[in-house]
Amino acid sequence: MNLPPNSLESFARTAEVVAATSKKLQKAKLLGDYFEQLSDQDLARAARYFAGQQFAQSDVRTTNVGGSILGEAICLATRVDPASLGPRYARWGDAGDVAFEIFCEARPGNEATLTLADTEELLSRLSSTRGKKAKTEVLTRVLIKATPLEAKYLVKLLSGDLRIGLREGLVEDALARAFKQPLASVSMANMLRGDIGEAAVRARAGALQTVEMRLFHPLKFMLATPASDLADIERTMPGEFFVEDKFDGIRAQAHVQAGRVAIYSRTLDEMSIRFPELHVSLSALPTDVILDGEIITARGEEILPFNDLQKRLGRKVVSEELLLSTPVVFVAWDLLYATGRVMINDELHTRRAKLEELVGTSSDNERLRLSKAKRFNDVSVLDEEFDAARARGNEGLMIKDPASSYKPGRRGREWLKLKKALATLDVVVTTVELGHGKRRNVLSDYTFAVRRSEAEPELLNIGKAYSGLTDVEIAEMTEWFRAHTIQEFAHGRVRVVEPRIVLEVTFDRVQPSNRHQSGYALRFPRIVRLRPDKNVDEIDTLETVRKLASPG
Repeated sequence: MNLPPNSLESFARTAEVVAATSKKLQKAKLLGDYFEQLSDQDLARAARYFAGQQFAQSDVRTTNVGGSILGEAICLATRVDPASLGPRYARWGDAGDVAFEIFCEARPGNEATLTLADTEELLSRLSSTRGKKAKTEVLTRVLIKATPLEAKYLVKLLSGDLRIGLREGLVEDALARAFKQPLASVSMANMLRGDIGEAAVRARAGALQTVEMRLFHPLKFMLATPASDLADIERTMPGEFFVEDKFDGIRAQAHVQAGRVAIYSRTLDEMSIRFPELHVSLSALPTDVILDGEIITARGEEILPFNDLQKRLGRKVVSEELLLSTPVVFVAWDLLYATGRVMINDELHTRRAKLEELVGTSSDNERLRLSKAKRFNDVSVLDEEFDAARARGNEGLMIKDPASSYKPGRRGREWLKLKKALATLDVVVTTVELGHGKRRNVLSDYTFAVRRSEAEPELLNIGKAYSGLTDVEIAEMTEWFRAHTIQEFAHGRVRVVEPRIVLEVTFDRVQPSNRHQSGYALRFPRIVRLRPDKNVDEIDTLETVRKLASPG
């Protein structure tokens, strides 16, 4: 059966072939061949969907459809027993594959009718629909008519990950090859506009060189690599390097244009509403800017504990009492855009000089500070500098190459971070359980995982913890986990959940163990804090665990 290329079934068949090969060049060619067949509108849609995006990154809408809604809609559309979902999830480990199996059994005769435009309409309706019941009804009406492949990829797209071996960068590469454009130009257009769909259409038209920056969509953050010791820093850095305090706050990116202010987290979510007192200082800057920096709690020169700042996270409304008890400051350390020009390709010392000029001329900098960047040419003094940073209430040190460009979404060795405090890992929760005693009715015991590597997103369990969070945090997390359950065991006592909640955990030591898939276990793990400012792509990897297990 020949299907039009703009059908969801054609999109899904292409995705299946892409998933079947591990060769990046072959994936890019398959995507490129498919992209060439589409109209501009459908090209934009397909590029977004293959990048795993429901909407353009510059589009603030979300569908807010979790595992609970997906499971209920699948069951309503096919009339399968909800009790059968658990074993199916255990077998496949992916909601899309579960949907495919169920629809092959329950609705094998459905004909392909959905288009990419229909998919866009569904996503828009889910975004504008309020309430779990109403969203479930909207999704069920579409799924009833879906083929097994259509259902599989609708569910995958709503889950936020196609899991076919694609990353946004590979989609950019496919567009560049298909339309014979420089990859750097495609990537730049996607970054400047916050829409890989628009970048795709511009690539086809050969109109990448005229792309202008669109503010108020977050750029991906450049990340630092942990330094193992001073010798590591000496091997990596040039003769002279910048040293700044590593703040114990939340990474933030501020966009300012014509008095409008937006603040984004490292998970690329807008969080402006949580920090209203920062708007006056930021809007007083003398030009349009994008700042990279950290939000910390501080009263004068005193830096307050991160736990105080954590009270702000997740709040839709910040009370006057909270504003007074947890005063915040935006500490700027980098400048990505200013005076109508993108600066990420400038060297750090150039960006820094312009940043000092702009922040220094701000008419109101009560809540806006500039990080102190000192120049050093001798790593032996960093021990003393580290101790001074800790005494100021900060985590440690950042060491940066003054000649480094800003690489969005990349973790390189041009920026290093030095933390010699108690070892911690950033992990993601994979399974939760009901607690005991007074916690018997809440999900308080968390099994967590690290990534296999930077390039391989497979999650490997490494430990389980049940202490460190407050009763209020546990209650809030219980509600979230119940809404984002993938699979239940033991009458709901144990739940496999969507791997989206990041924790910072500490422990006495790391030791080899056959108990977990990672091959390691943490001795006496404790939760330090929730990290809602991080996503699963930023958690630690097995390599970090190995280094902690064998520090010598």
